Amino acid sequence: MSQMEAAAPKFKLTVSRDVADVAYRLLAVALICVVLSLVSDAFLTANNLLNVLRQASLVFFMASGLTLVILTGKIDLSIGATVGLSACVAATIIKSTGSPWLGAAAAIGIGGIVGLGNGLMVTKLRIPSFIATYGMLWVAQGATYYYMSGQSVYGFPPGFRALGSGYLLGIPIPIYLMVVFLAIGYFFTKRTTYGQQIYAIGANTVAARLSGIPVNSRLNLVFVLSGAMAGLASLIYLARLNSAEGDIGETLTLPTIAAVVIGGTSLFGGVGSLFGTFIGGLILTLILNGMNLLNLNANWQPLVTGLIVLLAVWLDMKTRSKTDSN
Repeated sequence: MSQMEAAAPKFKLTVSRDVADVAYRLLAVALICVVLSLVSDAFLTANNLLNVLRQASLVFFMASGLTLVILTGKIDLSIGATVGLSACVAATIIKSTGSPWLGAAAAIGIGGIVGLGNGLMVTKLRIPSFIATYGMLWVAQGATYYYMSGQSVYGFPPGFRALGSGYLLGIPIPIYLMVVFLAIGYFFTKRTTYGQQIYAIGANTVAARLSGIPVNSRLNLVFVLSGAMAGLASLIYLARLNSAEGDIGETLTLPTIAAVVIGGTSLFGGVGSLFGTFIGGLILTLILNGMNLLNLNANWQPLVTGLIVLLAVWLDMKTRSKTDSN
């Protein structure tokens, strides 16, 4: 049996497994909501629920591009640093020129350039993605601190601020943006050749290459998209905070990875979906929101996030082992 024939059954199982994973996670969302509504009267208020969706939307923008990377069996640890660098450059451009459009173009462009750098290190220099993107994390973080020189930038035009804190028909604008990009992402991953090739690379890279898929080009593509989406997320984050300084984005990498893993995307590649990532971000946001409503110490949040990630990875390994044995 050829490598391509051996990989085919695993590839066919991804769709049914994705559906099952999303169903389980939707059930988890429902259970979390029931528990939080019982322990806190403030949970089921409209303002709180909209705030949860707003926070989940920011996580989704960062995690959506990362999902594509992980679907290929790679990882991008530079997400948070990319958000920080993009936000700081965008902030200074908006303040100096008064043009949010120039700032937005710079943020997304810088994110894409960082992503391309990650992709080239993986495809051309053959550096493992874990090491390449970890190194890029420090490079981007160092560049951000040097660029800002200890200064902070704040006070942006109201039109730009609406991107992160504005409302339309009583619903936060980031939620609308999330729905739009979720639909685009679904079409890209499920209905285009590019998306199917990404899944194929994650399922079996050797078989994908033998079948004629330009593996290196697709890896470069997903890293660029990951960086560009981090740049877009930086704009929403910046508009929400109304300020930027050197350490912005430092705490965002772990929640982003957590959303992807909790959403059912396998760290081994080939299994997962952007809708699952949205659900994963929603689960994480609900848990952290519940901790805030219960006035639990904020220092517990990283610990809880880490434990959730470990549990999700362990469940993924158990599921993968069971699937492989079948």
